[in-house]
Amino acid sequence: MILTLTLNPAIDLTITTNRIVYDDRTFILDEQEHAGGKGINAAQVIYSYQGDVHAIAPIGGETGQRFAHLLAAARIPVTLIPVSGETRRNFAITDEQGLMIKLDQPGAALSDQELQRVEEAVREHLPRASWLMLNGSLPPKAPPDFYARLIRLAREQRVSTTLDSSGEALRLGLEAGPSLAKPNRAEAERLLDRTILSEPQAAAAARDIQKMGAARVILSLGSQGAIGAWEDGLLRAVLSAVQTGCAIGAGDVLAAICVLGLSQQLSFPEAFRWAVAAATAAASKPGLTFAPPELTELMRAQIELRSI
Repeated sequence: MILTLTLNPAIDLTITTNRIVYDDRTFILDEQEHAGGKGINAAQVIYSYQGDVHAIAPIGGETGQRFAHLLAAARIPVTLIPVSGETRRNFAITDEQGLMIKLDQPGAALSDQELQRVEEAVREHLPRASWLMLNGSLPPKAPPDFYARLIRLAREQRVSTTLDSSGEALRLGLEAGPSLAKPNRAEAERLLDRTILSEPQAAAAARDIQKMGAARVILSLGSQGAIGAWEDGLLRAVLSAVQTGCAIGAGDVLAAICVLGLSQQLSFPEAFRWAVAAATAAASKPGLTFAPPELTELMRAQIELRSI
C-alpha cells in the first residue's frame, strides 16, 4: 500500500478562461472544484491507476465538511482527522494558452495535540505500507522538522518515503534521508539559493539535492521535462512536443506515478519515464484533470529519455 499525508489540504477551485489579460474582459469557460492538496491529488492519481493507496488529511470547519463531501465522490480510502481550524481554499485561473494565476491560502495552524493525532494516524497505517508520501506545505506554526520525523519513523519500519515540499520542511526532510525527493525548479532554486536555467545547471541542482540526503531526486522543469538523479547517474526526460493545457497538479502526478512504478518493482528509469508521460498527459488537459492511463500510454512513446 502507498500511504499519502496531506497536512495542509484545500478545496481547489480552478477557473478556465479564454485568455488572461489585464484591463479588458475575459470569459469563464469552465469551473472545477476538487478536494485537493498534493497528497490528496497523488492518492487520486494512484487510485485511478488501480494502485493500492490510503490518504490521510486533517479537515476542519464548513470548508472541511465540503472537502469531505467532494473527496467521498473520488472513493479513495481515506482517514480524515477533525481539527478546529478551517480547511483552506485555493484558487487558480488558467486560459486556453496555458497561462496561469494561482492564489493559495496559507491554511490554519494545527495544535500540538492535532499534530500528534496526525502522527498517530501515520503510525497506525505504516505497518501495511510500502511507501509513505509526504506532500505539500506545512500549516502555519507546524514544526519545520515534522516531515523529517516521519521519514525517520518510516525508515524504522522499512517503509520507503517520498518528500514533495518546500522551504525548511524540504531542507530538514532531506537531511532525514528520504527515498525520493521531488522539488520543482522554483523550490530547488530557493533551496540552493541559485538560478536554474540550463540543462547543466538543472543536472547540478539535482545532484546537489541528492547529496543533501535523498537517495533519488526528480527535479521537474515544467514544459522542459524533468531531471532524474539516481544511484547510476542522471537522466533527462524531454517532451517531443510542448503540450498546451493546464499544468496545475502535473507535479503531483509526476511524484505519484513514479512511486507507483517503483512500488510495482519497475526500475527507476522505467518509473521515471512513466511518471513524466503521466504528468505530460495531465498538463495537456484543461483545468485540474488527471489524464486516464490510456492517454499516458500514448504519451510515453513521446518521452525521450537519455543519460546526461
